[in-house]
Amino acid sequence: MLTLTRSVGETIRIGDDIEVHVVEVRGGTVRLGFKAPREVTIHREEVYRQIAEANLLAAQVTADTLGALAAFAPAPASGPATGAGAPEAPAAEPVAQPAPPEARGR
Repeated sequence: MLTLTRSVGETIRIGDDIEVHVVEVRGGTVRLGFKAPREVTIHREEVYRQIAEANLLAAQVTADTLGALAAFAPAPASGPATGAGAPEAPAAEPVAQPAPPEARGR
């Protein structure tokens, strides 16, 4: 970990696009200001951990979730089924290719 010492009003740069400004120091608290492109997310550590935990929980699939999703599945088609249960697509028509330049009349 890189450790830097800065005073109020001083700035730290991260790459070309991110600036960290020391806005205020009071007691054991440091107030920072950030300038970064909109696509760069900036979170306090405790908020970042909450987001990561919520994402993990949202990504878990339970039996209840699968049962609820099954209600939206299309009904199986009646009649003979192919390998995947879908009707077979008709064969594509061949496409005529242009004659090479040497075969064309001049």
